Amino acid sequence: MKQSSLLWNYGVVSPTILAAIVGVGVSAIATEVNSPQTAESLAITASPEKETSAQITSLGENPDESIRSIPTQVPDHSSELILEQINHYSNETNALEQVTNVSQLRDVSPGDWAYEALRSLVERYGCIAGYPDGTYRGNRAMTRYEFAAGLNACLQQIERLIAGNNGVDGSDLETLQRLIQEFEAELATLGARVDNLEGRVAFLEDNQFSTTTKLSGEVIFGLAGIAAGEDANGNDIDNVTIFGHRTRLELNTSFTGEDVLRTRLQSEGLGSLTEQTLTPEGDLFFTGATDSDVVVDALLYDFPLGENTRVVIEANAGASDDFASTVNPFLDGDGGSGALSRFGTRHSIYYYLDGAGIGINHAFGDTLEFSVGYLASEAADPGEDNGIFNGPYGALAQILFKPTDRLNIGLTYIHAYNQDTDTGSRRSNFRSFTEDVIGNAVPTSSNAYGVELSWRLSDRFALGGWLGYTKTTTLSTLGGQIDRGDLDIWNWAVSLAFPDLGKEGSVAAILVGMEPKVTDSSVNIAGINTEDEDTSFHIEAFYQYQLTDNIAITPGIIWLTAPDHDSDNKDIVIGAIRTTFSF
Repeated sequence: MKQSSLLWNYGVVSPTILAAIVGVGVSAIATEVNSPQTAESLAITASPEKETSAQITSLGENPDESIRSIPTQVPDHSSELILEQINHYSNETNALEQVTNVSQLRDVSPGDWAYEALRSLVERYGCIAGYPDGTYRGNRAMTRYEFAAGLNACLQQIERLIAGNNGVDGSDLETLQRLIQEFEAELATLGARVDNLEGRVAFLEDNQFSTTTKLSGEVIFGLAGIAAGEDANGNDIDNVTIFGHRTRLELNTSFTGEDVLRTRLQSEGLGSLTEQTLTPEGDLFFTGATDSDVVVDALLYDFPLGENTRVVIEANAGASDDFASTVNPFLDGDGGSGALSRFGTRHSIYYYLDGAGIGINHAFGDTLEFSVGYLASEAADPGEDNGIFNGPYGALAQILFKPTDRLNIGLTYIHAYNQDTDTGSRRSNFRSFTEDVIGNAVPTSSNAYGVELSWRLSDRFALGGWLGYTKTTTLSTLGGQIDRGDLDIWNWAVSLAFPDLGKEGSVAAILVGMEPKVTDSSVNIAGINTEDEDTSFHIEAFYQYQLTDNIAITPGIIWLTAPDHDSDNKDIVIGAIRTTFSF
């Protein structure tokens, strides 16, 4: 026979079982001859997976005849299944609301055969709840464990009534006693589960790393090499394959449950390819130092200010993505996932911000965000022309439009002093360029403007990209070595992403763009061209295969035409395989 439909969770019960639990309405049930579910036909049959069987017949019959024996074997559930079931019950409980009158349940009418039982439970015992939409959903199916959990909840309510001398009908107690016997195995199993969980919780509390801190980590094994091409000076690049790592351990500490103190330790053991290419173009995001020294990398405190504002205080190695969206969800994985290259990870103008400072993000509802931030790259240095206000810095203001969950549009402005992006041509990073060619880094001021877009057209396809313009002004002649002037720098990119391609969690992507290029310059250096005369294209493709929840393998290729925006240089082809372990 069809299993009774109901949800028991701290007092949520179907009309059929409710009638059985409190015994009210036995006569009402018996007189409901037109209903296919009379008391005589009422039965509860456990599913085969539970390895138990029982059936309740008419409560009007002899109790001894109405209760069948049940096996003493209790199913051996794994810990994971126990946690899943308890979480399931708890989640359903949170969605329910107590009712004080049966008329509040809009899907229950006086013509229902168990109406009197429901009314009695509501008015006499306060042992029933409804869903937030005002429905009872009496035809919903339940398991015997849900039934036992609900029975236990009503027992507790009746015990409170007895303790308060409010009086309980004797027939109700008799019926409950028979139900306790019927579901003795299930109630014992629930008790064993609770005892087991209490023991596990006590063990975890005694052996946990911290009551306020969670430890996570990410390890990257990187294999990369340049298959062909010439460097920025037109010389052949040696075909050298490199293999190394980037390792991060992150401690996230919360003092209130809404704030985060993040301390990240990092070790790098994979050198940058710029040593071979002599240009920032095509550099991999996860490369850097080769000494494997452990350093404090990111160090920040993120906390709410009201309901819609978050404040991020950066003490070290801060970045714009700590408080502002980079509008590149499928490619910006901070080197551990997404794009392989620094350019492909996010719009180049975001790299003008680095160091220590503060960021603020405010949400104007669900469709608009405003972010501002200030980071100084030499904030801890007390030397001349350094510190948080006198040294290099970047300041950001960004508006993020979110018309839908699938469409994000960002408008970004950044003002920077003595900062480079470490992407694009050597000339577009003018401070490091002048240091290389004349031995001194010229002071600069930059104003960058950008528009970013991410549009998920379907579950399996997303379009993204950006366009950026920067005007960099030189602030010194370096004792007459150069003429003061301006540089116009442009960059753009278009990306196609294919989420869950081949396997859930995996992603494939293709990105085509132009890394920062000096399109016009009024700065004069004797004998040196300060403008990029040709155009280089950055073409990148990768497939990130999610091997397991904690391991991802990402092979990819980067093709640079006219490296360093110089058509005299042969194209560079870079291959890489990144394996990311997260825990």
